[in-house]
Amino acid sequence: MGRIFKRIDWVSGICILCLASFGLFLLLTVDQTLFLQQLLFLVIALLFLVGISLIDWTLLWWMAPAGYVGSILFLFLSYFGPSILARFLTQYSPRNVRFVPLHMILFLIPFFLVLKQPDLGSSLVYGGLWISMLVASGFPFGFLVVFVALGALLLPFGWHALAVYQKSRILTFLNPALDPRGAGYNALQAMIAVGSGQLFGRGLGRGTQSHLRFLPEFHTDFMFATLIEELGFVGGALLLAGYGFLLWRILSPLVRGSITDAFPFIYSIGLFATILTQIFINTGMNMGLIPITGITLPFVSYGGSSLLSLAISFGFLWALQQQKRQRTDIAIR
Repeated sequence: MGRIFKRIDWVSGICILCLASFGLFLLLTVDQTLFLQQLLFLVIALLFLVGISLIDWTLLWWMAPAGYVGSILFLFLSYFGPSILARFLTQYSPRNVRFVPLHMILFLIPFFLVLKQPDLGSSLVYGGLWISMLVASGFPFGFLVVFVALGALLLPFGWHALAVYQKSRILTFLNPALDPRGAGYNALQAMIAVGSGQLFGRGLGRGTQSHLRFLPEFHTDFMFATLIEELGFVGGALLLAGYGFLLWRILSPLVRGSITDAFPFIYSIGLFATILTQIFINTGMNMGLIPITGITLPFVSYGGSSLLSLAISFGFLWALQQQKRQRTDIAIR
């Protein structure tokens, strides 16, 4: 039992519970069935979080290649992606340009498989994850600028690869009134919900957009709009402050110099970028700042797969952090 307690990052764990509480309280006011299901998902996710953190960090290194193959087969990349990419970026550093094609292949295969589903939101999160880990592993900044420039030039060609509904979302983002009862409906209702919350919100259980079902997917993609409508600007600010603290908790060991080995360093950057990208996309689309795409709000939106993938990701992080603690214990002895 003492070993388990040492493995747990209690500060991050409490922060995760506080973030999950936002979603649970909102679900309790909207639909008690969803609340009970999410509570069960959270308990299971916490068990996975603690269980994964008990894995020896060296095992994560050796299981990465097999995990990549399994991820492609089952398209569960969100569970294992950061750990796998960290292994290959550490072993085959992109500082050496001849390894860059290998990393591009490892990225593009699952990227296009996810995009083809179609799941533009998850593929964008995966893209942000890959770029951040590439930079963290020492990829030359000049080459990155060239890649970004080439990507920007290819955007017009990418338009033809988008599904019809994805094109509609982009067009209605530029002009929500273009189709207010069709493609622009979600964006308009989300902005109405956010705007009606004002400073302190309507109060828990009093959000008309969510309770009267004007707001679509109020418990998943548009959970942030539901939260703002009921808790207002203050509630949204508290939620974002919680995310900020959790993100800082991921980065702080890197800033302090506690983690210097490439594998845990690159993984930490990847997890940081994954969560930040999800928060940015979800809150941005809820406020009408970016086109709507299907991305959940980490730990807050309803959904078992989202909670499990995040819990497993943090379990990997806690396991990798044991590398430094084990070395410290050896040095003390």
